[in-house]
Amino acid sequence: MCGFSACILAPEASINGQKSCTECAKIPGRKRETERDFEANDGGGGAKGGLAVDLQASLRLITHRGPDDTGIWISANEQVGLAHCRLSINDLSSAGRQPLHSIDNRIHAVVNGEIYDYDRLRHECETFHNYPFQSDSDSELVLALYSIYGAPDFLTHLRGEFAFVLYDARQGAQRVIAARDRYGIKPLVYTRLGSKLLVASEAKAFLPLGWKPRWDVRAIADAGWMFDDRTLFRGIRKLLPGHYLDITAELDVRQVKYWDAEYEDKSKLETRTIDEMVSGVRERLVESVRLRLRADVPVGIYLSGGIDSSAIAGIVTELARKEKVKIGNEEATRVTCFSVAFPETSGFDESRIAERTAAWLGVKTIKKTITEETLAQDFADAVFHCEHHHFDLNFVAKFALSTLPREHGVKVVLTGEGADEHFAGYPYFPAEFLREADEALADSPLSQNSDLRSAMFKAVEREMKDIWRRAGATAYEDKPASPSSTAGVGATAMSDNLLAWHPTATLFAPWLQTQQGDYDCRSTVLDSHTSDVQAKMRSRWHPLHTAMYMWNKNALANVLLSCLGDRTEMAHSVEARTPFLDHHLTDYINRLPPSVKLRYGVGADDESEKKGELSLGPTWTESSSIALQSLNEKWILRQAVRPYITDELYKRKKHPFLAPTRWTKDGPLHRMFKTLLTPRAVEQLGFVNYATIQEAMEIAWGEKADAKSFRLLVYCGAWVTLSQRMGVAKADASDWEEATI
Repeated sequence: MCGFSACILAPEASINGQKSCTECAKIPGRKRETERDFEANDGGGGAKGGLAVDLQASLRLITHRGPDDTGIWISANEQVGLAHCRLSINDLSSAGRQPLHSIDNRIHAVVNGEIYDYDRLRHECETFHNYPFQSDSDSELVLALYSIYGAPDFLTHLRGEFAFVLYDARQGAQRVIAARDRYGIKPLVYTRLGSKLLVASEAKAFLPLGWKPRWDVRAIADAGWMFDDRTLFRGIRKLLPGHYLDITAELDVRQVKYWDAEYEDKSKLETRTIDEMVSGVRERLVESVRLRLRADVPVGIYLSGGIDSSAIAGIVTELARKEKVKIGNEEATRVTCFSVAFPETSGFDESRIAERTAAWLGVKTIKKTITEETLAQDFADAVFHCEHHHFDLNFVAKFALSTLPREHGVKVVLTGEGADEHFAGYPYFPAEFLREADEALADSPLSQNSDLRSAMFKAVEREMKDIWRRAGATAYEDKPASPSSTAGVGATAMSDNLLAWHPTATLFAPWLQTQQGDYDCRSTVLDSHTSDVQAKMRSRWHPLHTAMYMWNKNALANVLLSCLGDRTEMAHSVEARTPFLDHHLTDYINRLPPSVKLRYGVGADDESEKKGELSLGPTWTESSSIALQSLNEKWILRQAVRPYITDELYKRKKHPFLAPTRWTKDGPLHRMFKTLLTPRAVEQLGFVNYATIQEAMEIAWGEKADAKSFRLLVYCGAWVTLSQRMGVAKADASDWEEATI
């Protein structure tokens, strides 16, 4: 786990051409030196010269990602510079330092993340290919597998969460490859500045390398930052999940897909029994958890009041007690869990349930109480680390929670992200489940009764609009004509759900509203998927699977795994591991029929479903339609993890991790936003209508607070924070033009 920064220079601009990656900082009269003279694995003190100095400055801005060690390597011609800050997890010795080098010193890499199944992969590399490992670090597998299989084949052998830059200096094979894991758990951004290409874990790392931030107002207004490879910043791109950058010696850059999710043909009849499918999920989940317990440091768990993290805690406890599996470097039977608590009166607090789960498992739990003061105090820091806005303050709570593990000597935590995405846990999945019959399980009640399914579909669509309104999201009453797409009506409908949290046009300055015109943001969502994928959405996949695919490619990768994942965790040097996003597990789940993910409860075999005992929450309320209440989300996961969880959790409906939106006027948050969102600060953004913010500030507080207005303040507060912390220039009409890389 780490952060990295890399500079790749076009040949004509290398040291032979009297330029370097840091032309402005080059030291006059510096002599040519060998590659090894530039290594700085001792903490940076051994590296001299302009490029090394600037890479060190780049690392200092992301040192939270790796406070334990730093290293810099620069090629002899200064065409490639690799810098790394280390969070030591596996192989704590000096052998695990980075950048990594092949034994012949011709392949070099900086790696962020964890590669699992290390023992098996290393054994195969050593036994069948005679690869000479130089450390016990899982990161070295990137070098080994690339040396053996080459690109892109080596990527298929990598299992885990990762982002890396690899430089192959071998004669005739010179290239730079930058890759990102299948779900985008680990971040990787890049940009081109003149004759140099910069790659890093976070955009702020580019500041010492000559980057002058500007807003990408088009990506902000059309929601592209959340749906394609754009970011909030002009010219800064993110590498898409499951892709790699192929960078030639001439600095030509291609994003290439090496993996994608696939679902079963919706017309294929399912032949497995329910028991076989349940066992298949359980076995793969337990294996995923087992692999993620390997570490040379203590491992903990983020425990909420939901089924996902509780199942992980239960599996870890059983593995430790019955199979004597080590929890990180500890031979213990009690894992340490960390939980967050909101004020009990808010309706969003799950800490009591988490405490009951911990007591049932006999594990230790440490709680972080999130107050309004906490949210106000941590808002700016959380935004700075995330580098994008978000519709809710839950990311600030996650930022605060992530202080706990390091305070208690824990560097690694397991989390439950990815379960809702693959087992249909979110409230906008039921409508797409009901849109078509599940032909894979043709004997299921909803497949047999089309009238019932159709009536439930209409009821759920109406209910979702009410859910969005209550939460302060956008619920479209009179939708414009659907944008042209081959993806089908279900994909268009899911686009509305994905855009529910996108700011409405009234938030933007008049000039930006004029530029945007009547553009339909659903086009941004649909165009983010290739034509072959859209064809599958239209004819091959069940609408539920189309919806899940769209969510995983968009909101999961670009929002949840960022501001509710890596960015807020690594802000405090905490590595989070996500067992539910193991691709061996998800590939299996994706091939399961829709009706075992969402299950119609009336007439079901399970007693709790017959009795209507599923516990409801703030989203699924007592006033919800019978259509919503009769669908049991994540059904097959509940069966698979039932041995590891309490009855309370087994019967409980999904409770989203959200922060309260109703706060008192003149309280800490109100004062914070009033101080932050001054006319001068908002107008300095250049793309926001201050009158809208002024109006929102008046109605976003108190007992009758308007949730939508509160969320506008959260959006704009994030932009102002980034503007001030990162020195982003005031936007103007020229920022509407698309920047090319």
